[in-house]
Amino acid sequence: MGRLIIASNRTATPGVPRAGGLAVALKDALDERGGGVWFGWSGEILDRETRGVRLFAEGNVDFALADLTQEEHEGYYLGYANDALWPVFHYRVDLARFDEGAFEVYESVNRRFGRLLSQLLRPEDVVWVHDYHFLLLGRELRHNGWRGPIGFFLHVPFPAPEVFTALPHHYRLAHGLAEFDLLGFQTKRDTANFRRYMVEHHGAAVLEDGRIRVFGRTIRAEAFPIGTDAEDIAALAMGVQGVASAQRLGRIIENRALVVGVDRLDYSKGLLQKVQAFGRMLDDNEEMRERVTFLQIAPPSRETVETYQDLRDQLDRLVGRINSDYSDIDTTPIRYLARGYPREVLAGIYRLARAGLVTPLYDGMNLVAKEYVAAQDPEDPGVLVLSEFAGAAEQLSTALLVNPHDTAGVAANIRRALEMPLDERKERWQVLHEAVTREDIAWWRRRFLDALDEARPA
Repeated sequence: MGRLIIASNRTATPGVPRAGGLAVALKDALDERGGGVWFGWSGEILDRETRGVRLFAEGNVDFALADLTQEEHEGYYLGYANDALWPVFHYRVDLARFDEGAFEVYESVNRRFGRLLSQLLRPEDVVWVHDYHFLLLGRELRHNGWRGPIGFFLHVPFPAPEVFTALPHHYRLAHGLAEFDLLGFQTKRDTANFRRYMVEHHGAAVLEDGRIRVFGRTIRAEAFPIGTDAEDIAALAMGVQGVASAQRLGRIIENRALVVGVDRLDYSKGLLQKVQAFGRMLDDNEEMRERVTFLQIAPPSRETVETYQDLRDQLDRLVGRINSDYSDIDTTPIRYLARGYPREVLAGIYRLARAGLVTPLYDGMNLVAKEYVAAQDPEDPGVLVLSEFAGAAEQLSTALLVNPHDTAGVAANIRRALEMPLDERKERWQVLHEAVTREDIAWWRRRFLDALDEARPA
């Protein structure tokens, strides 16, 4: 078996303990394969381009890190990846900026990174590329002579063809995607969108075994829903820091039921709609106002981008309005924290919460939903209120599924979650827990890599 070569926009930091999640999963994948290379952006932004990569060894894994210039960072990362691909993939074409120059920089970074990565490859290697930053990396590896298997996993949604074709360069992106032998998506819906796009816009043929014949190549596209380390989350929730965080918060909220939301500050997460729904629940149910506290943790992201600055301003005003309406001397209905917290602390908070409110407008998967389930007390579990537009909804069907745009419906389901009888809570949670533990992060990576091992260029 050859080495595993992972390419992602950002890598784990060599020598620094992993905080969990994807970084741990990918490092474990490399270790299971007996070693390999993790290639990606170093995080450094320089005044001018450097020629090669910086190599660091950690055990049997080599980290190969490439820098970006200021122009590349603005065009490739802030520009095309986050101003065009991110909004379109999350069905927000209205927020997308289609800049020809940004696409050219995106293409040039993929070209340069493809050239650098190809120099590290050996004939028996297997390459696994991650996410929307590298849609063209497979094409560039092929142009540099690589003929071995290349897999690609998209962590964000793949939109319906009618939305994806809003990208002026979708034809070139499609050719790039067709150079991968295996394309993995979060959900069956994403996979169906990709297949339909290839059929309708490029005349692809879907074969009896589900593979796709397009541009003279045969490729495989399949759903590989990413999981979380459910056992680790459960252990953290019952660990010293998890218990301490729950006890500290419990003393503050006293006997009030806790509703929790944890989201990066991003327009795809539906934060405004979520807070509006909680406010509507208070408006409609006077008897609940002294019985519940909503904790929303929303660490800022991309703070220099105007869209995100506007979102934070709107969220600040909305939370302030609801709190001014319903706070009392000893109560504050919404506790809004614009900062991140360690996984140990979050796990304890999840376990304490009677309801987990995970209501993105659109999301590839949303692992907060799965972590909330994993952290629950089996004898007294909380209730997951989940957006039907989160990828996790395909697996977590016994959550209370809601349309995040339906303010009254979400408000009603928050109350339903808080008043749900114990027997029903247990029954729903058991089904969710079985899914989260069975299809965990290790299941995800092994299933994808097994499929990639079977893939060969056609």
